[in-house]
Amino acid sequence: MKPLEKFLKKQTSQLAGRTVAGGPGGGQGSCGGPGGGGGPGGGGGPAGGPRPLQRRQSVSRLLLPAFLREPPAEPGLEPPLEEEGGEPAGVAEELGSGGPCWLQLEEELHQYFVWAGGMEGPEGLGRKQACLAMLLHFLDTYQGLLQEEEGAGRIIKDLYLLIMKDESLYQDLRDDTLRLHQLVETVELKIPEETQPPSKQVKPLFRHFRRIDSCLQTRVAFRGSDEIFCRVYMPDHSYVTIRSRLSASVQDILGSVTEKLQYSEEPAGREDSLILVAVASSGEKVLLQPTEDCVFTTLGINSHLFACTRDSYEALVPLPEEIQVSPGDTEIHRVEPEDVANHLTAFHWELFRCVHELEFVDYVFHGERGRRETANLELLLQRCSEVTHWVATEVLLCEAAGKRAQLLKKFIKIAAICKQNQDLLSFYAVVMGLDNAAVSRLRLTWEKLPGKFKNLFRKFENLTDPCRNHKSYREVISKMKPPVIPFVPLILKDLTFLHEGSKTLVDGLVNIEKLHSVAEKVRTVRKYRSRPLCLDMEASPHHLQTKAYVRQFQVIDNQNLLFELSYKLEANSQ
Repeated sequence: MKPLEKFLKKQTSQLAGRTVAGGPGGGQGSCGGPGGGGGPGGGGGPAGGPRPLQRRQSVSRLLLPAFLREPPAEPGLEPPLEEEGGEPAGVAEELGSGGPCWLQLEEELHQYFVWAGGMEGPEGLGRKQACLAMLLHFLDTYQGLLQEEEGAGRIIKDLYLLIMKDESLYQDLRDDTLRLHQLVETVELKIPEETQPPSKQVKPLFRHFRRIDSCLQTRVAFRGSDEIFCRVYMPDHSYVTIRSRLSASVQDILGSVTEKLQYSEEPAGREDSLILVAVASSGEKVLLQPTEDCVFTTLGINSHLFACTRDSYEALVPLPEEIQVSPGDTEIHRVEPEDVANHLTAFHWELFRCVHELEFVDYVFHGERGRRETANLELLLQRCSEVTHWVATEVLLCEAAGKRAQLLKKFIKIAAICKQNQDLLSFYAVVMGLDNAAVSRLRLTWEKLPGKFKNLFRKFENLTDPCRNHKSYREVISKMKPPVIPFVPLILKDLTFLHEGSKTLVDGLVNIEKLHSVAEKVRTVRKYRSRPLCLDMEASPHHLQTKAYVRQFQVIDNQNLLFELSYKLEANSQ
């Protein structure tokens, strides 16, 4: 029996004991159903000793205040019809059955909040506040038990998102809404982190699942033995979700896919004929060899894994959602530059902190053989590319020339704030996005930019200029004190120069000078992270939405498609 079932069964017996009065006269205000006392104040049952209840009340009827149980006035939102005895039809299961009890309470809270949202004035606000108070009490009381129930967070999360998006509710109950956010983050963990072995945690990979609950959590370092969820697609764009080690080989992945297909009653005996292919949004295909491993972290931004036979290899095409474009105002038009820049810095600091110092050495010295140990570094590099394409995507999806100019101005502000935050990774990525050929050719748009921002952007371009071995950048970063987020690709470039420019062994002896130079470069990474990052960011529903947006960019990484959008906006620009 599950812990929640045991707890509710115990609560049922206690409630039954309090409800039926013992002895003549019953209790003052006792229940009027069968089994109540027969004396004054008792119910309509016969007098005498306690009798068992014929029907138990649902948890929602026991916990919800009376005014929360009022039936909604709007059609289509009525609560379930009640049977004789006051219990909703279809919820006649025993309290000890677990699921329907707390599920009924969550459904009624969600239904009530939606109904109260249609009311105007203080009355509607008061009812929503009462609903919030009830949800907080419920989560606080049953927090430990709900962590062990697989479906406990589904309705709670829906109600949580409704509450967090309610600006009027947040203004009056800021502390309660922030406390709700903390409680929901805890409840949605099926097993507490401290009791689950780190090697057995199943983690969503960087872009495989775009879910708000996973993206808001603090990033933790990946290891080759970590298990992840991944989607592997078929030629018809159906997919199977597999659970695999991060360091799994292509052969292991195909084995898991075959097992899933057989379980789904697909034609069996296909294991020998299946191949694994990485398909980019541009349509480029890469056939992965069976001995290759750690393929997940090497995928492009919008690349996906496809399992198919050799006969269907040529017919593989990118997923439709990766090449569809829907121009119009996006989230970037509604957020402040400072908020975006701060959340970029906070997220990139989390990613940078996850990268072990040795990953830089393994990436350069061991190449593909070191992929098993460089997963976090690969993800950080992928993120840098993602931000660059995000800037170009947002600009080119904006159809109005005036709004595009305002967007250029906003991105220049974001770059300036990132530089002020000493987040040179974000700074570089934003500037390179604005320097994308599909964006820089928009002459009419750039002419609308105020002169002040044109001059500022020229300074930024000079700072990112690679001339004289990135002299301008090196001068700036040398004056910064920790914490600093460096432009990581430049660190890898320096390490590559040290590695390929001199031999590790000279006449059978170790080249100590080379190793000292490599160690010195790695020590700079340690210095950049020697102090914690402290950003003053207000916690609010608006900021949580910005945080989710920044961590889940929707980008176009197909340069040909970006050029098509650019020529549609300004066909004659040079």
